[in-house]
Amino acid sequence: MRWEPDVPRWRQVYDVMRERIVDGTYAPEQQLPSVVAICGEFGISQMTARRVLKELRQEGLAYMQPGLGTFVTELPQPSDS
Repeated sequence: MRWEPDVPRWRQVYDVMRERIVDGTYAPEQQLPSVVAICGEFGISQMTARRVLKELRQEGLAYMQPGLGTFVTELPQPSDS
């Protein structure tokens, strides 16, 4: 990944993962990559990866199941009206 110097790394990784949720790369109820997997993919620290997952949960895009991991939330479908 090419890092933008003026944007925090957690935010850049968050943006990538958020886009993957929105575009369906990570399907509803699918388990997201672990902290270790995120670290490996993006070359970031565990603390930074935890921040990414925390921000996804705070936005309502993901939820945690203790002992199991973090999963994608079912996103509301746009209405036709």
